[in-house]
Amino acid sequence: MDYDIIGDVHGHADKLTALLQRLGYRERMGAWRHQDRTAVFVGDFIDRGPHQLDTIDIVRPMVDAGSALAVMGNHEFNAIAWYLRDPDQDDEYLRPRKGEVGEKNRHQHAAFLAEVEHKPDLHGEIIDWFLTLPLWLELPELRVIHACWHPSYMAVLEARLRLGHLLDDAMMVKASRKGSVEYRMIEALLKGLEVRLPAGCSFVDKSGITRHEARTRWWDATATTYRQAALVPPETKAQLPDTEIPEGARIGYSGDKPVFVGHYWMTGSPAIQSPTVACVDYSAGRDGPLVAYRWSCESELSARNFVSSQ
Repeated sequence: MDYDIIGDVHGHADKLTALLQRLGYRERMGAWRHQDRTAVFVGDFIDRGPHQLDTIDIVRPMVDAGSALAVMGNHEFNAIAWYLRDPDQDDEYLRPRKGEVGEKNRHQHAAFLAEVEHKPDLHGEIIDWFLTLPLWLELPELRVIHACWHPSYMAVLEARLRLGHLLDDAMMVKASRKGSVEYRMIEALLKGLEVRLPAGCSFVDKSGITRHEARTRWWDATATTYRQAALVPPETKAQLPDTEIPEGARIGYSGDKPVFVGHYWMTGSPAIQSPTVACVDYSAGRDGPLVAYRWSCESELSARNFVSSQ
C-alpha cells in the first residue's frame, strides 16, 4: 500500500486542504479520499492555528472512512490531560489549571480552548476521539510515531496499554505523574528523547523558554556527543562540549522499514534524517508549510518525495 505521511497541522486547516488537493485527494461521501493512497497523520492537529475544529472536521472523517490513519501527538495528550480531573487532587486536573504553571498550560492550549471551552459536549466528544488515537503505528510496510521510536520503552508500555497501543484514563493518570516510569517513557515517545546539558549550558527555544535539556538526534547512532546529538540552534550547538552523552540517550535506528515522525519544527527544504527516517514537521504551526512524504514502497527514503502545501 502507498501512503502519504502528513506533518503537524496545528489548526491550519487551510494548509491541510491545500496539501490534500496537491496530493490528489478529493472530497467524496463526507471525507477526503484518494483513489490509490492512504494518508497517515503524525498527530498535533490542535493548538496554535486559527482553525482548530475545521482541522478535526477534516481529519476525523478521513480516519473514520479509512482514507487516513493517525497517531497521537503531544498536543492531543495535553488536551486529554487538561480535560480529565485529577483523582488525587480536589478541583484540579491532570494538566494543572491553577497558578503560574496553569497559566502557562492555558496559554499553550488557548487556540483550541477558544473553540471548544464553551461547548462542553463537543469538547468531551473530541477528547474521547483523541483517546482512540494510538501512540504508534506498526504497519507491515512502515512505522509512524509522533516524536521518537524507542523500542525498549515501547516494549514495556505494550503490556500496559489498551489493545492497539491506546491510552485509557488510568494510564493517563500514571503518564501525567512526573517521576513515574509511564511519564518518562510516554514523554520520550511524544516529545522526543532528552539529555540534560552539562552544568552551565542552556539555550532559549523557539517559544522563548530557557532549556537545560536538549532533544537528541535519537535516530543517529553516530551522534554520541552533546555537540553532535543536541537538536538546538546552530549558534547554540557550537557552544556545547564535544564530550559523550550518557549511554541511555543513544538509541539509533536500524529498522528494516522506514519510520516517520513529526514534532521537531524543522525549517528549510525538507530533507530525510537517514535512509530510513524522515521528519514531516516543517513548522506549519507557525509560518512554515504543511509537508507530506509521499511513500510508494521504496526501501530507501528520498527528499524528492516530500510534497509541500505551498
